[in-house]
Amino acid sequence: MELWNFYLSGILYGICERTKDCVCHRPLDVHTGLFKEWEELTEDETWYLELGKMNVRHILLKLPDYEAGISEVTKEKAARFTTPSGEIYERKSKDSFVQRNIKFPVDLITEEGTVVAFVTPFRDQCAVLVKEGFEDRTILNEWKTINETPLFTVKPPVTEMVAMRDNIRLATDIYLPEGAGRVPTVLVRTPYGKTIGTAAYYRFVQRGYAVVIQDVRGREDSEGEWLPMYYEVEDGDDTLNWIAGQPWSDGGVSMTGGSYLGYVQWAAAASGNPHLKAMLSNVCAGSPFVDVPRRGGCFNSGMLAWAFLVSGQHANPELMARDDWDDVLNIRPLEELAPKALGYDIPFLKKWLSHMDYDELWQRGNWKERTGASRVPALIMSGWFDDNGMGTTEALELYRDYPEKKVILGPWLHSGNASYDPGGLALGSNALRYDMDFICLAWLEHYLKGADNGIDRTPKAEYYTCGSNQWKTASNWPVPETKELVLYLDGRSEDAAASNGGLLTTDSPVHESSDSYLYNPEDPAVHLIDMSENELEVPADYAEEEKRSDVLCYTTECLTEDLTITGDATAEIFLSSDCEDTDLVVRITDVDEDGRSMKLADGVLCVRYRNQFDHPDFMEPGTVYPVKIRTTKVSHTFLKGHRLRVTITSSAENFIFPNRNTRDGFNSVAIKTAHNRIHRGGSCASRVVLREEM
Repeated sequence: MELWNFYLSGILYGICERTKDCVCHRPLDVHTGLFKEWEELTEDETWYLELGKMNVRHILLKLPDYEAGISEVTKEKAARFTTPSGEIYERKSKDSFVQRNIKFPVDLITEEGTVVAFVTPFRDQCAVLVKEGFEDRTILNEWKTINETPLFTVKPPVTEMVAMRDNIRLATDIYLPEGAGRVPTVLVRTPYGKTIGTAAYYRFVQRGYAVVIQDVRGREDSEGEWLPMYYEVEDGDDTLNWIAGQPWSDGGVSMTGGSYLGYVQWAAAASGNPHLKAMLSNVCAGSPFVDVPRRGGCFNSGMLAWAFLVSGQHANPELMARDDWDDVLNIRPLEELAPKALGYDIPFLKKWLSHMDYDELWQRGNWKERTGASRVPALIMSGWFDDNGMGTTEALELYRDYPEKKVILGPWLHSGNASYDPGGLALGSNALRYDMDFICLAWLEHYLKGADNGIDRTPKAEYYTCGSNQWKTASNWPVPETKELVLYLDGRSEDAAASNGGLLTTDSPVHESSDSYLYNPEDPAVHLIDMSENELEVPADYAEEEKRSDVLCYTTECLTEDLTITGDATAEIFLSSDCEDTDLVVRITDVDEDGRSMKLADGVLCVRYRNQFDHPDFMEPGTVYPVKIRTTKVSHTFLKGHRLRVTITSSAENFIFPNRNTRDGFNSVAIKTAHNRIHRGGSCASRVVLREEM
């Protein structure tokens, strides 16, 4: 009998037996701590998919295909093989392979050509399906010391309607470890439904934590108005106080979750509540005008899929997938967009549109601005291509001088630690990590239970450098071992648009020159994403887009040695226009020997907000204005023979609604074509400031 064991975060959740054409299993009953009787694992069984993104039945039945592929590459001394079902595998080491070109890969660990384990990393978790007896060949070896402590069983959840300070009640599920007494709590606050994905939180209860999962205000079974970000500081504060007052609570709370579930952590922390002892912050959303929905004062059209998802009382993922996004994005005024696209209004979207400038509505949701002197030990996780990456930038800026933090920044999308090939960027076989959940638990054990496990003595920053495909460590973020690298926009007048002939130089041009382009809001440049995927910062090849006459390109000469930049960048642009308002979009790309121009970072700004977000400063036609734009962060090595490119344009369709170059901006019915001019050299030395690793 060949037994395979399924683990998530070091905990055994299922025992499987494989025969030639059948898989049987004994899943764990978390409420009794016992394994159920043997039964066939059918197509309809979703236990392992819900827990660990693994289709265990399919994987085990395809075992001969994997081993045939391994035999083939070993015989041919090749690097890759493809299974009959189209799965692509690349050798990582003598005894391991990674799965390419897929979200939630199933990696292989082998011994003498035989597969002994399958591993799927995803965001801050990792699932392992391992042949019995080979556990030490996997990340499970790291879990040995933690697993010496017996696991608790999970009591069936109890639902409470928890009253906030204004008497609005929020639906709250409580999961407790049986017989544990007073315990610390892991709090999850979600707009997507407190009963969605609950299996992923059993691991905390089994290790001696209470888990509290709450529908945020106005969502699912909770009362009140659903206005994203507006109530989360106060509601988070009240919920923490409620938890601390419960007879099963020892008073200490950590929060966990990603995206909006990351946002609510920082909002709760902004309240200064003393019961919040730790945070597991993953791809957290930031303040409205720095991150979403009004990044740089523009309006993120790319977040419409999310807005549709949460447009009703209950989250509906089916509303995100459309084939008519191009038509939807062109609806004006935007107040009519939801009624025409969905057949009903979205109240929070309508309210957002009625507040053009940064006012009280947006200020209430700005956790960074509302945070006082208090700090909470935070494990901060994100990726270079996370569409909420600016939120993590704000968190890192806020906690720059705070010692009780750890940051892990990978080459990941918003979906996190889940793909070796985000967009068109092929990463190294080391790009994904199997230890994220181990680090998360260590953080909780240290800051909630006082365990001296050394997590506080590990490097403050761990980050991945694309291009050279290396994981690195640093004593802080931003990485101290960097220096300023300034690249000036240069070249002959108009070359940047006419032939992509603009230059980037380290010397400031003596004489003033300029490049101009015609920006027509009815023919915007495109931001290369699939709206339905709800991933807004995908790295992609922009070479074709850069051939447009309204995209200015400034490029270094071919590099004679590798160049590594780490951190975010600031574009300091001198702009004039014949319109009162327009947008600026800046991208940093890596141009390889074949001419591919891969986007690494970007920044956007509605120019009326070049001085402040709470008050527009419209342009006088023909006057030159200095404009600063902060980009997303990245660590990337531009290899010898490659070139670094900076592009400037005024639109990014799919990402932001095109500015129509009027005082009504992105929501204007009237349209103006803008003649925009970028000035450079002399007293108008437009430049980009980066951080180069030393």
